[in-house]
Amino acid sequence: MNRTPGFGPRQLLFGCLLLFLAVGRTGPVCGAELTFSRPAAVSDQADLEQARELLASGETDQAISLLRGIAVGHYDPSLRYQALLLLARTYLVQGEVGTALAYLERVPPNWPDPLNKLVRGAALVADGQSETGMALLAQVQTDGLSVANQMVWYQARAQALAVQGEPLEALVFLGQGVKAVGENQSLRDRLLETAHELLSDRLNDDQLAEAVFMWQGTVLGQDAVLQKAIRAYQKGQWPEAEAGVQKVVDSPILFPYRNDAILLWERISGKPWLQKAVGVMLPLSGRYRTFGELVQRGMELAIQNRPTAGEPVKFLFRDSGADAGQSAQIVSDLANSERVMAIVGPLTGGAAAAAVERAQQERVPLLTLSQKQGLPETGAFIFRDSLTSRMQVKALVDYAMGEKGLTTFAVLYPENKLGQEMNELFQAEVERRGGEIVAVEAYPETDTDFRRPIKLLKGEDPDAPEEEPPPPPVDPNAPPVEQVEEEPLSFEALFIPDYADRIGLLTPQLAYYGVEKVQLLGINGWNSPELMKTAGRYIDGAVFVDGFFRYSSYPFVQEFVNRFFEKYGEEPSILEAQGYDAANIMLNLLDRPEVRTRQDLRISLTRLQNFPGVTGATSFNLFGEAEKVLFLLQVHHGNIVQIN
Repeated sequence: MNRTPGFGPRQLLFGCLLLFLAVGRTGPVCGAELTFSRPAAVSDQADLEQARELLASGETDQAISLLRGIAVGHYDPSLRYQALLLLARTYLVQGEVGTALAYLERVPPNWPDPLNKLVRGAALVADGQSETGMALLAQVQTDGLSVANQMVWYQARAQALAVQGEPLEALVFLGQGVKAVGENQSLRDRLLETAHELLSDRLNDDQLAEAVFMWQGTVLGQDAVLQKAIRAYQKGQWPEAEAGVQKVVDSPILFPYRNDAILLWERISGKPWLQKAVGVMLPLSGRYRTFGELVQRGMELAIQNRPTAGEPVKFLFRDSGADAGQSAQIVSDLANSERVMAIVGPLTGGAAAAAVERAQQERVPLLTLSQKQGLPETGAFIFRDSLTSRMQVKALVDYAMGEKGLTTFAVLYPENKLGQEMNELFQAEVERRGGEIVAVEAYPETDTDFRRPIKLLKGEDPDAPEEEPPPPPVDPNAPPVEQVEEEPLSFEALFIPDYADRIGLLTPQLAYYGVEKVQLLGINGWNSPELMKTAGRYIDGAVFVDGFFRYSSYPFVQEFVNRFFEKYGEEPSILEAQGYDAANIMLNLLDRPEVRTRQDLRISLTRLQNFPGVTGATSFNLFGEAEKVLFLLQVHHGNIVQIN
């Protein structure tokens, strides 16, 4: 009997297995009940951890996308349930209760994970099922919870108590939650927002008075005093309202609704709360006093020479020293007690780090003069107008590669913090522009003999004995001894990030050991009369940058130098120039009629373009970092001249 070619039992089973693998599930396939289990891959667990990290860093959309993939694409129940719970918690925090409950339906109610009861209980409370939700929340031990989960627990308990008519007890939980989340500002703000709603709408006058007493000296207490003042104002009890709101705006305690207090104060008093004033924080005592006084002199010259049509801008100078704690307190005093529009300073790194953190919290624009890395990235209210290492390196590489067309570079740097920083920045910038770093050598910052690093730069053995030059021929008629030409250097330019006194020792040795006919590049530390005295002809043609050049041909620089000399009897340094520019920027912006608030001033700073400062045309980038057209300087026949 002839049979038509087709599938037999074995082929059918094999086909079913292929189909099963293609669809990737268990269950009845081709009439057979097939069950497979797949162990969780290491990569699956890594995905879950990555999602947690994304949530912690605030990258919620990316975390949600990753968690959804885990929830639908993996077979291990533990991973899937954890992903579903994290999704539910995320949507719950965002106020999307229905979406959170939908994800929770896919997790067994009795699955033994503390997050299960926590999120389920909080979601039920938010859905109006406060008693059922509270029963679940009461079973959760808060000690083992993360800070973010503690916030969810405290907020849900407070919401349940508020619904049950116990607003003061709800505030107790919120106050405990604020302490529990510590310095996590976003979590604090969520809890304080819930407390604000309670204080505004759920408490009667007697309960509000009790809240003022219970939480005096705290963030919750500040909001309670404000709400009491608002109610007094609405009842026409203006003296009581003014006294309350004055207490809030004078307090150094930071809280999110302070601007509401300021608006009420302005409405009652009929005056603007902010003064047309700038706070200035400089080290006017201690080891950095001289530097602070130089900056102050430049600022005072700008203030003296600035014509003002309307109300003059006041400058309030404060001694920041170098103490971080003191700096933070000065920022709060200037922002709240003195009600300044902006702050300039500090100058030193430690003081500046503390000051910018507090200024961002107070939402007062701060223009720091410190070179410490990372300051403008603190927040939208922080700006920097100072000559930084990165700024110098960029200007040098722009010149060397953009104007001169050089492509190969070497670096010779001192083994100190500045040298190491400049070396790293220079290499990164050259490589970013497509150039090549062919040699890098360092030397101890106190060295006076540079033979070894110079030899290494050239690719020579520094330990080999020096070759003696050949003796002259005895016969005067004999042909001259053929000189062996040295191999050309592998680099076209040499970057040396050191100061003028060291350059004076180093450059003659460069020539002696044959490092000649290369472009020498330097930093602002080269800009000194000492350079010409010590380096002389060995430095001719070298190029370096600076943020200020007192012999510049720019008319506004000449005007500044002449005015400074008339007032103080000496020539200004870059510190006086920085102070002069910072003051002029503030004077210019605060004289604009559209700048009435700190936010107005912040926006005006972000829009500043090519301000004609004596330290270079100045703009600010998106991070608040100054972008300047620096002075490009060259040694030419024994003089330092500007070449840009």
